[in-house]
Amino acid sequence: MKNVTVRGVTFGAGIPKICVPIVGKTRDEILETAKEIQKTPADIVEWRADWYEKVFCLEEVKQTAKELREILKDMPILFTFRTKKEGGEKEISIEEYQKLNLEVAKSGFLDLLDVELFTGEKVVRELIDGIHREEKVVIASNHDFEKTPEKEEIVKRLDSMQKLGADIAKIAVMPRTQKDVLTLLLSTVEKSGQKDSVPLITMSMAGLGALSRVAGECTGSVMTFGAVGKTSAPGQMNVWDLKKVLEAVHQA
Repeated sequence: MKNVTVRGVTFGAGIPKICVPIVGKTRDEILETAKEIQKTPADIVEWRADWYEKVFCLEEVKQTAKELREILKDMPILFTFRTKKEGGEKEISIEEYQKLNLEVAKSGFLDLLDVELFTGEKVVRELIDGIHREEKVVIASNHDFEKTPEKEEIVKRLDSMQKLGADIAKIAVMPRTQKDVLTLLLSTVEKSGQKDSVPLITMSMAGLGALSRVAGECTGSVMTFGAVGKTSAPGQMNVWDLKKVLEAVHQA
């Protein structure tokens, strides 16, 4: 599996990196959360912009991004507009989705951008190419809040993300049984074992999938999500507890 380094943080080496999401609705809430995250062992911040009440005003988005960068200094920042169909807060047209992500990439304030795999192959490829022209990193993603697909399908989706040009591939699935959690873990092991694989972020959601959030160093998932206050997905652990568990696994 390859490595990707952003602002000195290497995804794919050592302990899985901890990402903390910001889900504030106002600029003040977003910036206050960023200040709190600075006091934690987080490695990277995800700005879940679909929560932001002014996300469809590009100038407001870019100004908030600028102030986030000033607060977080050299910490990598991931920009994510999670669409409604994949568990996000707002509806957005494909045209708006493309424009928003490209304008954020061009602003230069943020480092990584999330692009959803099922936006459509042509759109995804164009969007990834556009973000790469701005020298930003792309995390291609897919979220299934209903079920856990079969192992072959999970690997197929991760392969598709890589073929479309993503730097990092991410999938999150909902387990209904303990076997579903194992399916996600086995999929991660299989894909990460490929020498040319991009770094992977995989997780089984909710309480049943908690193991997947701390087992990345053993299975090949390079990042996990912890919470400071409000969570952005079911099953996220407190960032301090998460750090302790990851370090204990690493030491073992």
